[in-house]
Amino acid sequence: MPPRRYLDHPATSWPKPEPVIDGILHALRDVGAAAGRGIHADARRADAIRAGARAAAARIVGADDPHRVALVTGATLGLNVAIHGLVEPGWHVLATAADHNATLRPLQWLADRGMIEFDVVPCDATGRVDPDDVAKAWRPTTRMLVFSHASNVTGALQDAATLARIARERGGLSVLDASQTAGIVPLPSGASATDVVVAAGHKWLQGTEGAAVLFARAGVEPRALVQGGTGTASDDLRMPERFVDRLEAGTPDLGALAGLAAGIAWVERQGIGALADHGHRLGSACRQALATLPGVRLLGSGDAKGPPIVGFTVEGYDPADVAALLEQIAGVQARAGLHCAALIHRHLGTAGGGSVRLGFGPFNTPGDVRAVVAAVGEILGQPDSDFPDPFPIPTQVPPWQE
Repeated sequence: MPPRRYLDHPATSWPKPEPVIDGILHALRDVGAAAGRGIHADARRADAIRAGARAAAARIVGADDPHRVALVTGATLGLNVAIHGLVEPGWHVLATAADHNATLRPLQWLADRGMIEFDVVPCDATGRVDPDDVAKAWRPTTRMLVFSHASNVTGALQDAATLARIARERGGLSVLDASQTAGIVPLPSGASATDVVVAAGHKWLQGTEGAAVLFARAGVEPRALVQGGTGTASDDLRMPERFVDRLEAGTPDLGALAGLAAGIAWVERQGIGALADHGHRLGSACRQALATLPGVRLLGSGDAKGPPIVGFTVEGYDPADVAALLEQIAGVQARAGLHCAALIHRHLGTAGGGSVRLGFGPFNTPGDVRAVVAAVGEILGQPDSDFPDPFPIPTQVPPWQE
């Protein structure tokens, strides 16, 4: 059995940095309480963990006030809160063909019930959206633009600052799905920031499933999608008005929050730029090598500013079969299919079976690139000697791998 080579980071990161594991174990072993549910010593420790996660999340999204950051159980929930909690009947909403179903399905649900109208702005063959197309699609009734910061299929990075400005100048709200960028790409800030940012904790932020980030600027107040206990104002049957209380009903996953805080701190110590550079060096080498193999079609353009994602297809093979063979031959774990983003595949010409997706994370090595290229060559029935060496790729070991 070949050694495991994990390249599915756009779905969830692995392995987790040791401080993340330590933080989770501390929450599980040493803290015997729920955050916001008491004043005894362990409850105060739980509160400190949640406060630490909120402060770390605020740094990542560029929030001056941590209390404008809600810690939700996942990016899908966060995006649903943003969409269902802000839209009003009669609104026209714009989304893009490069978006994930976490935004497209809530919008379609609302449209199916006659509550809103929504249109999808197309993308090009790399997954990039032309801001001029967004401006042209804007109507007098358009009140919201929802878009993914980067495609989870090709890695193409959108011009978030320009898209946010288009919405702002027309009196609309902008909602950014940063699930594929937070922790690997700097998020727009200041005058370039969007009104709402949602980020997954378990991808490039190196945390675990169960914690995600929802930021909304002051004055943007989503209604509560979930009602329940908050540990505050318990004598009132209505949800509290304070942002975090209103949007954090229920008992938080303390271990996931500890992991989120530790993951963000780890990313900050290494530097987003250094992490991105490592991933892109490996991803670029992989793209260059795969491009030499007859029958391989690469998707996108290898956006050096987006997440280090490499998408491809192999002529004559279903992507699911390629992914299975990659694991059987070389232990390479990749994802195949539509990646919960079916619309982009219509523009990529892969609407049938989708694509194979690789994502290069902090702990991947040049050996993983070699394994991918050799395995694809074997799938195509070509000996290694037929192909040039896929390098140059980095030979230096990044400090976090030492």
